[in-house]
Amino acid sequence: MRQGATEKTEWKVGDLAGRTGLSVRTLHHYDEIGLLSPSGRTGLGHRLYSAGDVLRLERIRSLRALGLSLEEIRGCLEDPGLSVRGLVELRVSGLREEIRLRQELLRRLEAVAARLRPGEEEVPAEELVETAMEVIEMSERIEKYYTREQLEALEKRRQDVGEERIRAAEAEWAGLMEEVRREMEANTDPAEIRVQRLAARWMGLVKEFSGGDPGIERSLGNMWHQEETIHGIDTVEVRGMMEYISRASAASNRQD
Repeated sequence: MRQGATEKTEWKVGDLAGRTGLSVRTLHHYDEIGLLSPSGRTGLGHRLYSAGDVLRLERIRSLRALGLSLEEIRGCLEDPGLSVRGLVELRVSGLREEIRLRQELLRRLEAVAARLRPGEEEVPAEELVETAMEVIEMSERIEKYYTREQLEALEKRRQDVGEERIRAAEAEWAGLMEEVRREMEANTDPAEIRVQRLAARWMGLVKEFSGGDPGIERSLGNMWHQEETIHGIDTVEVRGMMEYISRASAASNRQD
């Protein structure tokens, strides 16, 4: 927060975004998941953040800077007895693993560079390196969130399902996310039957990917909650969709 930010007593979402450097979308997401909800509203329904809300946001940003996930931050804020030290130590372990992966990345890139002798490559070296980095970066993420056993299960699942079905499922995901986005923009109640049907399709695709393994589903969720982008997709938006789908599923369960 810039100096002088606490001189005001209330901030609109745009003002708060400008002062903190966060996006309006991120603040909206924090509100949607109940991590930081504004204390007030204007007569037109616009969000108004109090000084107490700003202090909570500062704590959220501090914990985020330590590498904690939004779910871990929520736990820290809602349960004062939760050990921040323990969570930070887990993050330290994660960083050690990231360093190991970065060292492996360096080794692979050095090997690529050694093979790219001037005048022999048909593809520009920059393109080859960029491709290699993209592949390795995704590999690092997968290794970070999935156990060896889970990766073996996913590979077997991929072989069983086949490339044709995988490509079809990817197209289904794109269309489904667009439908969910439209319902969210229209402020459709998650309890509406058409949203519950979207939720059923969403969960069906997740189970198809995971083979119904709850551990793989948790690892998948952790990756989407902790990374900023995946395959060029803004994870903040997807996390909002996941929360929306979760509410629709909960509403469906209550009606059963």
